[in-house]
Amino acid sequence: MFVDRLAASISDRRRGRRLKGQRGGFSLIELLIVIAIILVILTVAIPKFSKAVMGAREAGAMKAISTIHTAEVQYYSSYNRFAASLQELGPPASGADGPSAAGLIERDLASGEKGGYKYTLTVTPTGYAISAVPIHYGTDGSKTFYSDEGMGLHVHNGQEPATANDQLQGQSAPTQQQPAK
Repeated sequence: MFVDRLAASISDRRRGRRLKGQRGGFSLIELLIVIAIILVILTVAIPKFSKAVMGAREAGAMKAISTIHTAEVQYYSSYNRFAASLQELGPPASGADGPSAAGLIERDLASGEKGGYKYTLTVTPTGYAISAVPIHYGTDGSKTFYSDEGMGLHVHNGQEPATANDQLQGQSAPTQQQPAK
C-alpha cells in the first residue's frame, strides 16, 4: 500500500502534476537540515585546510632558502664575494645586472617577504646567514628557519628565530635515555 502511494507520487511528480494541497520545492526544515550539515562539514574542514596552507608556506620557505643558497653560489662565482643583502641578489630596477643587483632571484624574494615569511640575509665572518620567520606566527607558519653558507637548514618549532644551535631539518630531536634500574 505504501509502496503503491510512493510510486504514484513519483510518477505524478515526473509528469509535473502535484497532489492536491501539496506545493513543489523543499520544506523549510529540509533546507535547515542541509545548512546544518554544511556547517558541520565546514567546522571540520576549515582547521585542516588552514594547517595545510601553513604547511605549504613552511615548505615554500625552505625552498626559498634553497633558492637563496643557489643564488649566493652563483653570485660568489661572478663577483668573488657573497652578497650582503637580498637586494644584491635580486633584479636591477633598470639597466644591466651587476654586483648591486645580480638578477639571480625574483623581485618578491629580493624584497624580503614572500609566501607569509620574512627573509633576512646577513654577512658573517665566514660567509652569510639566512633567517626566515613567519610574518604572522601561527597563521603563516609555526616554524622558523636558519641556514648559512654550510647549507644545512636549521628548524625551530616556535616563535623565536632559529639559530645554528637548533636541529637540522630531517633530524629528530635528541632523546634522553632512561637511567638503568
